[in-house]
Amino acid sequence: MTSTRREKIESMLRDDPDDVFLRYSLALEMEGAGEWEAGLEILESIARGTPPYVPAFQMAAQHMIKHSRINDARMALREGIEEARRQGNPHAAGEMAELLMGLGEAGE
Repeated sequence: MTSTRREKIESMLRDDPDDVFLRYSLALEMEGAGEWEAGLEILESIARGTPPYVPAFQMAAQHMIKHSRINDARMALREGIEEARRQGNPHAAGEMAELLMGLGEAGE
């Protein structure tokens, strides 16, 4: 029997439940499977972990935008920009700033 990508990720997480990249990957798989709320919970958790995982802020915002949660996306992006700057990651901060500006005046 061939394991799916998600099954492989879940198996690896059983061995290392704190692996941030595996948790991030699982969240992306969940989004793809239509389980976006559960995936978003994972992204929000690792975005606020220690240390915060900067890519999770942008991905969470993208999920929120896709599901018409524009104001929540703005908040996630603002937090992510601040955290990226704190961590010395101007590239990520710039990408999130561009996404935030692209939202313009759109609302929920």
